[in-house]
Amino acid sequence: MISKRIKELRTEKNLTQKELANLLSLTPKMISFYELGQRTPPSDIILKLAEIFNVSTDYLLGRESDEYDKLSNDNLPELNKKDEKDIAKELEKMMSDLDSDGGLSFYGEPLDDDNKEILRTSLENTLRLSKQLAKKKFTPKKYRKE
Repeated sequence: MISKRIKELRTEKNLTQKELANLLSLTPKMISFYELGQRTPPSDIILKLAEIFNVSTDYLLGRESDEYDKLSNDNLPELNKKDEKDIAKELEKMMSDLDSDGGLSFYGEPLDDDNKEILRTSLENTLRLSKQLAKKKFTPKKYRKE
């Protein structure tokens, strides 16, 4: 599924394999392998692809069958200052908890600063989306701005 989604999203953005490879610091051949399903991208590349294409990793992996447009912020409530502070606090707590457990690692290798930042961004986006979905679900209809 991921091979199909990568090719689909790349062509929607009018990117060549070479342009996408440059964005990911890979070779065009590796992008070709991913699109043909001959290789599966590692998690750090999946995170970068999700960021480049503005989709969730679940969408890339085929776990989300709905169009990724449903994740757009157009139909979700805005976050207020308190929500932003709550997200920032929770994100700092999560990052410090992850760091305090002996350091972050992937396949036994410690994460470098770039990968930690990708993880941080991914967690922040997840927290934002969760907060917005909760607000949408639990706000009584009479208080909703539609």
